[in-house]
Amino acid sequence: MKKVKEKAVEKGRDSLSCYYCHKFDKKYDELLELAGKENPLPETKKKKRGRKKKGKIPALAERLAEYKGSVCLFIHDFMVPFDNNQAERDLRMIKVKTKVSGCFRTEEGARDYLKSMSCIGTAHKQGYNAYEAIKNAISGHSDFIFE
Repeated sequence: MKKVKEKAVEKGRDSLSCYYCHKFDKKYDELLELAGKENPLPETKKKKRGRKKKGKIPALAERLAEYKGSVCLFIHDFMVPFDNNQAERDLRMIKVKTKVSGCFRTEEGARDYLKSMSCIGTAHKQGYNAYEAIKNAISGHSDFIFE
């Protein structure tokens, strides 16, 4: 799915053809069915109260079936990335800051740090120089990033 989407993006398309959407949908369902057959729910002899224990693989297959729309959203909406690596990278600097200094001294200081990192991250993603973005934000012209 990822490779087909990347090729479509390279060609300048904004969506996949119905052929690929149907093909991927069918294959996804086949794989979930195969996972269910190869990993059946364990049988319990004793009658216990509550929900039956599934195990890791059947629970994963059930979640993948339940959230199919969210898992496959990246092939239907090209604005959705394949993975969440960018979000993890954005949070990493906050974690590094707290590891190095131990913590933020005040809540206001934490907010200021997050605002500046947000400005830098947005500028970088929009293709602007971080220094210029901060300089413009301080001088009151931060809206140039969001034009």
